[in-house]
Amino acid sequence: MSELPPFLLFFIAAGLVAVTRGLPRQLILLATPVVTGLHLWLGINPGTDVAYSLMSYELTVVRADKLSLLFGYLFCIASFFAAIYSLHVKDTKQHVAGLVYAGSALGAVFSGDLITLFIFWELLAISSVFLIWARGTERALKAGIRYLVYQVLSGVLLLAGALVYYHNTGSLAFDHIGLEAGVAGWLIFIAFGIKSAFPFLHSWLTDGYPEATVTGTVLLSAFTTKVAVYSLARGFAGEEILIYIGVTMACFPIFYAVIENDLRRVLAYSLINQVGFMVTGIGIGTALALNGAVAHAFSDVIFKGLLFMSMGAVLYRTGNINGSDLGGLYKSMPKTTLLCIIGALSISAFPLFSGFVSKSMVMTALMQEDHGYFWLLMLFASAGVFHHAGIKIPYFAFFHHDSGIRTEEAPRNMLVAMSVVAALCIFIGTQPQYLYALLPWEVEYWPYDLTHVLAQTQLLFFSALAFVWLNKQGLYPPELHSVNLDAEWFYRRLLPAGAQRTLKLLRSAKETMLTTVTAHMQGMQNEFGKSALAKYHLSESWPTGSMVFWISTILAAFLLLGLFGLGN
Repeated sequence: MSELPPFLLFFIAAGLVAVTRGLPRQLILLATPVVTGLHLWLGINPGTDVAYSLMSYELTVVRADKLSLLFGYLFCIASFFAAIYSLHVKDTKQHVAGLVYAGSALGAVFSGDLITLFIFWELLAISSVFLIWARGTERALKAGIRYLVYQVLSGVLLLAGALVYYHNTGSLAFDHIGLEAGVAGWLIFIAFGIKSAFPFLHSWLTDGYPEATVTGTVLLSAFTTKVAVYSLARGFAGEEILIYIGVTMACFPIFYAVIENDLRRVLAYSLINQVGFMVTGIGIGTALALNGAVAHAFSDVIFKGLLFMSMGAVLYRTGNINGSDLGGLYKSMPKTTLLCIIGALSISAFPLFSGFVSKSMVMTALMQEDHGYFWLLMLFASAGVFHHAGIKIPYFAFFHHDSGIRTEEAPRNMLVAMSVVAALCIFIGTQPQYLYALLPWEVEYWPYDLTHVLAQTQLLFFSALAFVWLNKQGLYPPELHSVNLDAEWFYRRLLPAGAQRTLKLLRSAKETMLTTVTAHMQGMQNEFGKSALAKYHLSESWPTGSMVFWISTILAAFLLLGLFGLGN
């Protein structure tokens, strides 16, 4: 059984789900992550390798160590609670896409070579986009296309980097690569960066995730960025540039999350913020920092899943997810409210909740490595998380003003899924030794020392005080119906405007040239008569005139290239 690739169970289940309905389908959805998790726990040990030869290349489809096994367990847990959450869904394509997506994530973290990683990297992109398109709206269709462009670009860069790396080293092994690998290292690094949602490469996440289906967003939040975090930890641990990138990721989404009205988009920005803590830990590269990064990835999948599930339940029952239109829902959905608050406390790193025991590892590692300025920035980021995810999400959805919306509580399967995840948040927060025992590197850390608990409690208290004061003074940004663009502005505004301006310029140049040629021809006709122009007769036709224009344009372009030495 140790030679059975874990992803294969999910792919088989996807085929079965496609041809079953009702209770059999539900049993398959629930059983697949459980059986796979048991297979990982009992059948695959650190050091297990399963490789196959293909065209003189050896592809390693299972390379197990404590790092890959940790993410394997995590993805099985995420798939299980997502399956419970989506039991009421009867859409076959969502179930099939979800299983293929989860299986691809498992395949990626157990890949032992770059080509196998590339295959699952692209399967992640292709399967996940259907969770966006399944919503069936025009916005979801467009967002899905933009999402797919980014994801496929990431795969192309990964493949190019793998081929250059093989040419330079003669190896395809997926181990530490580092930026010292030159062009290959940078290509692979950028490929991982796109899926990690690096600054300016992140808009696929904030654009696509909020447009996905209610259940699809829960799956999306669990897999893509965490596969990228795993890949960075495997291939680029200790790269100092990741500290700068990670701190930026932790800080900049706060400003957009505070002004955002769509609460699922607020959570999408919050997801980038949390990945920033993980990327920072990977950049530091010490055992404590790396353990903190992967531990926080584990915690984030759970508490962020809980928050996306609670907001999904609100959207499912009310048909709306804008903070400006909600409020007072605690009267109709008290259980969902309580579960959402548990998720909010977890992401805010309250003591006794899961975020506290993982985020503190990265913060401590920053101090141990004398990154005092970065520590202060991450402290600001931690306070910002409490503002936009710990307070804003539950406050505007369930409290604030009474919107007058009266609806039913979330469906029973949704409540069960959220309750399981909420219990995990509390269990990890109160019993962190069980999570620490799974971490890849030796752990010599305990989060509950008096100084750290008091410091974190004070930070959260003053952050809450600031939120209350800003609201009382009317200074907190109001919830407005609007579309906030950040890096998307470049391709949703600048590029279309630039393309239209360029086309307009070309049309104007074409008309000017044709007018000039026509005037010149008319002058020759007046002076010499029509017979002298017989050999120029074809140039009077519109297609030939267009051809003259485009040939002139191309010749001018080549002239400019030669002039500036770019043609060689």
